[in-house]
Amino acid sequence: EIGRKKGRGEDPADERRSVAEVIDRLQSNETRRSALLHEIETLVAGVPNLPHASVPHGRNAEDNVEIKRWGTPRAFDFPVRDHVDLGEALLGMDFEAGARISGARFSVLAGDVARLHRALAQFMLDAHGREHGYTEMYVPYLVNPHSVFGTGQLPKFEEDLFHVPLADGSRYYLIPTAEVPVTNLVRDRLLDGDALPLRYVCHSPCFRSEAGSYGRDTRGMIRQHQFDKVELVWIEHPERSWEALETLTSHAEAILERLDLPYRRVLLCRGDMGFAAAKTYDLEVWLPAQSAWREISSCSNFQDFQSRRLRTRYKSAAGKNALVHTLNGSGLAVGRTLVAILENYQRADGRIGVPEALRPYLGGMTELKPPR
Repeated sequence: EIGRKKGRGEDPADERRSVAEVIDRLQSNETRRSALLHEIETLVAGVPNLPHASVPHGRNAEDNVEIKRWGTPRAFDFPVRDHVDLGEALLGMDFEAGARISGARFSVLAGDVARLHRALAQFMLDAHGREHGYTEMYVPYLVNPHSVFGTGQLPKFEEDLFHVPLADGSRYYLIPTAEVPVTNLVRDRLLDGDALPLRYVCHSPCFRSEAGSYGRDTRGMIRQHQFDKVELVWIEHPERSWEALETLTSHAEAILERLDLPYRRVLLCRGDMGFAAAKTYDLEVWLPAQSAWREISSCSNFQDFQSRRLRTRYKSAAGKNALVHTLNGSGLAVGRTLVAILENYQRADGRIGVPEALRPYLGGMTELKPPR
């Protein structure tokens, strides 16, 4: 109409105003649409995964179900000392230095205790890489927000994360577990279904604020802001992911058995399970000084919860694209394994026996001895 009026020499001012009003309405509607989409995405991002039918009902750890036990806790004929007393007597743990350098929930390891800590990580990597068929990875310890969103830590658990703000207003996050960067290796990828599963192992430091843990485990290495962990990650075909969870968990158990550390497997109830998991087994090691089972590994199947956020798919033999399933587990937490060895292998005179599996990594050393 504007063109016709111009052709007749008439002023199309009314039509121009109408067009401008339509454009304004479209822009306003698009702004509102974007705001609504953001609101919906924020709400959806706060919805946890659905538990698998085999996960028991319950509110907290008291409702978890013990599945199995392995090994017998040792009966000591002398007063049991905890890992703090043992480590300090070996001149291998210095919590005062950790607090002086950084603050609460940090520690310094030295001498043979530091060597034992390193040997544990090397042993775990070798066992999973050479014996269990995982591909070893080295990954960044700082990740972008897209990565922590993809694995489910953001936006709900931001207070549990350490972050590094940048001058341009963006930020990095220190990884709470190697699960984050390793699982993000397949973000936005279409994988060959015949190549599944992909199995990765990664040793890394982990950084957690422990925001909800005030007053808990304040003594020693059980709950630290910085700790090492060897992580196992599977990218699996949906039809095989439940079998994969059993296999992955058995690989973590194999480390405890090789170290001859008594443990139990516990199936977490719905109220104690993590935000992103569909089913989780915890492995709990026996700590004599606490007379308690303490978590040393957590193994989970997330089904397609993470892959949906990560947009990770596979192409089936029929040529169709579908979401993969992701799984991960600790294989194991290195610091807590160190704690378990110090306490379970202690002797009356303060010496610590070295598990046979670790001796090749320590030059044949059979025990840690306090200085005279």
